[in-house]
Amino acid sequence: MVAVLEKRNLRDFDWLTATLAVAIVCFGVWQIYNAQPTESYWSKQITGLFIALVALVVIAATDYRRVIDYAPIFYGLGLVLLALVLVPGLGVKVNGQQAWLKLPVIGQFQPSEFVKVPTILMLAKYFGARKLGSLQFKEILVGVLILAAPVGLIMLEPDAGQAMTYFPILATILFLSAIKIRYVVLMLAAGLILMPLAYYAGVQTGKIKNYQQERINVILDPENADPRGYGYHTVQSMITVGKGGLSGIKGDLETSQAKLKFLPEPQTDFIFAVTAENTGFIGCISLLLAYAMLLSRLIAGARQAPDRAGMLVIMAIVGSLTFQIFINVGMALGFLPVIGVPLPLMSAGLSAVLSTFIAIGFVISVKMRRFVN
Repeated sequence: MVAVLEKRNLRDFDWLTATLAVAIVCFGVWQIYNAQPTESYWSKQITGLFIALVALVVIAATDYRRVIDYAPIFYGLGLVLLALVLVPGLGVKVNGQQAWLKLPVIGQFQPSEFVKVPTILMLAKYFGARKLGSLQFKEILVGVLILAAPVGLIMLEPDAGQAMTYFPILATILFLSAIKIRYVVLMLAAGLILMPLAYYAGVQTGKIKNYQQERINVILDPENADPRGYGYHTVQSMITVGKGGLSGIKGDLETSQAKLKFLPEPQTDFIFAVTAENTGFIGCISLLLAYAMLLSRLIAGARQAPDRAGMLVIMAIVGSLTFQIFINVGMALGFLPVIGVPLPLMSAGLSAVLSTFIAIGFVISVKMRRFVN
């Protein structure tokens, strides 16, 4: 690995992108500690950071084009892992979702986080090899089918929040592959028609649970939301955000919403609310600026990509990360329903941190080979 990095010249390694990612994780560790100082979440996150850094370096040292060549194999293995999650005895159920897999030696992890990268590689391989010109309907259908396999398995867990994070991947790749306007209009129209019908069907068949309906109703009709019922998460998050003010609470540990256990899942779903409480508006803006810098670095890497497939890989990663940031922050501020989407690099969770660093490793791999034919 070291030899490969020396061959590519260490000056080509994107140190700023890696540093930004590490800085956000470290900031997240601080907020996780603020939320749950007596738990082991923050110490596990530090361990996960070191593992993720090793993975990032290994991926960056690997020629991404060789990995894309084997994308169907990695994609197939990913689908196998998602299928194993549903097997009793192997899949682990947490909070009503059987989304974790427990294997010997490896331990417990969340396959749906890791399968994002093979899905991106598979889509980039297919759409990166096509000739120039507008997409044909058959090509769009193939892309939909590639995405539908992992999303369908994730929905069986069921984990609608995680499944939603896959759609921006395909949307980004289709947009950059010159999809025709009429197909965009057709897909939007189909979505506007099918989503209400799917929601109604889900309610009637019991697929959409009462608590899921109520979480949506909290956003649509906040004045009538029960603050002690299903509106509790949103209300407590908004209170926590508001308490931070301009620069955050100052040594007032007894009134911390997170430490007093008023805020549910503060180390994962509502880590942004914890950040707002402890660092205030200034801290939140600083975090969002760090995200903006990181995403801008990734986009710059896409512009320097030596081939179309590399560009699509990077931009699909950008689309996925941007969507997750938007959804998580929207949940914390009460603009969007609570659907359990973690804040990238900030929320506690080894699977999420490791998969994000692997994705960033691919970005750096593409940038390191921008001068290679």
